[in-house]
Amino acid sequence: MDTVLPAESHSAFDDAQAILTASALVALGYGFLAQAKLLTGGTAGVALLLARVTPFSFGQLFVALNLPFFWLGVRRMGWRFTVKTFVAIALVSLASDHLPAVLHLDRLHPLYGAVMGGVLVGVGLLVLFRHHACLGGLNILSIHLQERHGVRAGAFQMVVDALVVLASLFVAPLSTIALSVVGAVALNLVLAVNHRPGRYLGT
Repeated sequence: MDTVLPAESHSAFDDAQAILTASALVALGYGFLAQAKLLTGGTAGVALLLARVTPFSFGQLFVALNLPFFWLGVRRMGWRFTVKTFVAIALVSLASDHLPAVLHLDRLHPLYGAVMGGVLVGVGLLVLFRHHACLGGLNILSIHLQERHGVRAGAFQMVVDALVVLASLFVAPLSTIALSVVGAVALNLVLAVNHRPGRYLGT
């Protein structure tokens, strides 16, 4: 019979290294998607789209689009969650905008960019979720639904992200949309398989 160990609380150092690691993974994942000219769901997807047609960078748009969700985060998830979340958002935005200074991809197959971009973002989000943080927007809503109503965060985001990507049919060719859906599925499979209520005991 397996022994159930009590949940351990994360220290400030645990949270700090997790947020830094997750932000780096997510920024690299978004970098893959951007290099392959692909889209994604949620606020990041909107930021990637707007970065194509405005003078603002992905990072600047990502921060601006997440600001309206600050109030929901505080009200539903508390100040600690919200502060960690917006630190992660700021780090992802900063790292994404400066990624070309440390990494330049001369050739990236779109399918590989879609799958690995989605996986990297998914793993980064998984780390953030397990340290009671996220990347704002729909992440806040998905965590709220899982913790309050038992709806799996990954399954919820898979449906919503697919709808967001499909809505991009108006601004992108079908081939781009198809590969973007592959990336969204890869991202959310990571969450659906690994982020389940009761599977992880860290707090």
